[in-house]
Amino acid sequence: MATSTGPDPAADESSDRPAKRPRLDSNGEVSRGHRHIAAVILARGGSKGIPLKNIKMLAGVPLIGWVVRAAVDSKVFDSVWVSTDHDDIESVAKKCGARVHRRSAAVSKDTSTSLETLQEFSKLNPDVDVICNIQATSPCLHPHHLKEAVEMITKHGYQSVFSVVRRHHFRWQEVKNGVTSTTALNLNPAQRPRRQDWDGELCENGSFYFATKELIGQGILQGGKTAYFEMQPEYSVDIDVDIDWPVAEQRVLRYGYFGKDKPELLRLLLCNVSGCLTDGQVYMSAGAEEMLSVNSRDLTGISMLKKWGMEVILISSSENPVPKPLADKLSQKTGCELVHLTEQKQVEVERLMMKKKLAWEEVAYLGNDVPDVGCLNLAGLGAVPLDAPMVALNAAKYTCQNPAGRGAVRDFIEHILRLKERVSCQ
Repeated sequence: MATSTGPDPAADESSDRPAKRPRLDSNGEVSRGHRHIAAVILARGGSKGIPLKNIKMLAGVPLIGWVVRAAVDSKVFDSVWVSTDHDDIESVAKKCGARVHRRSAAVSKDTSTSLETLQEFSKLNPDVDVICNIQATSPCLHPHHLKEAVEMITKHGYQSVFSVVRRHHFRWQEVKNGVTSTTALNLNPAQRPRRQDWDGELCENGSFYFATKELIGQGILQGGKTAYFEMQPEYSVDIDVDIDWPVAEQRVLRYGYFGKDKPELLRLLLCNVSGCLTDGQVYMSAGAEEMLSVNSRDLTGISMLKKWGMEVILISSSENPVPKPLADKLSQKTGCELVHLTEQKQVEVERLMMKKKLAWEEVAYLGNDVPDVGCLNLAGLGAVPLDAPMVALNAAKYTCQNPAGRGAVRDFIEHILRLKERVSCQ
């Protein structure tokens, strides 16, 4: 839903060129016969409320990862950028598939505005005709929101488009005259309307702001021929303070965009024993007997997944072998087959998949270190415990909220089940 305000875009140089939606080539990429439209996500490293908030894990994904994924998968942008001044944010942004604009110190201050940073980006990238400023703190943004908004720019000639949400809030203004006093702003208290009799008000939800480079150069984000794009309340999530985090996590698990993963295809979970189901340590008794510690929550999670019809296979490798007596006990305790791999993991896993007539998109994989990277990259859904080394974290699509042996398996299984439940409800 959109509305326009302001004059026609005759004064905008970009309006002299035909406005058309980007065309996709045979590879599904944006063709080049149109204005260059770039997505720019601002992610400064100096957040005061939540340190490095932009890369804090939210439901297993760095916060900026949610919006980068939506922007990339929308396939309507010629380029997707993260603008930052921090090395760690740069690393995460590149892993998520974005290019990086390394902003200058002049626009990285606490007092710097978003517009100043966008102006710097525009000057350094003169080939970009339209900039979409996507807020990193809006994790429930979906590709279809961006696709529809881009059409308003390319098909209908708008110079600026911004996202809003409809609110039905009665607002009052504080009157500062030495006593507690107020006056109504958007209602007549003597004739309070019912919700169904009132259209409500449009409020910016901060998800995104499209503007031509000419407007940004003039210091304006909303001007010329302007339109709003209305998003439903469930997608209008904005994280500003720490107390928002648990609320946002529940919202994103229900309404967030989880990418092109197809959880309905998953039929098998492959789970490393050492460093995933256990904390990687082997305990020795006085009688020289080896013992492993297994979390009961993980065992319950395995039972939950099997009830959904997914098979679970535990993996032991030559790098971290599980002694046969312990392997037999673990297999009995979990009700799962335990396979010992002696060669390179990916080779042996693919041999196992061939035996079971499975493709990678049908496999969920929980790994924890260098030998797992190949499988994590190929799996339909790959995950690692919270305490996995960086090389494994970079290869995984999902990072568990718990460390190895402390509920990581249960966490990943619950994530799989949530995805399957979302699909079954659609």
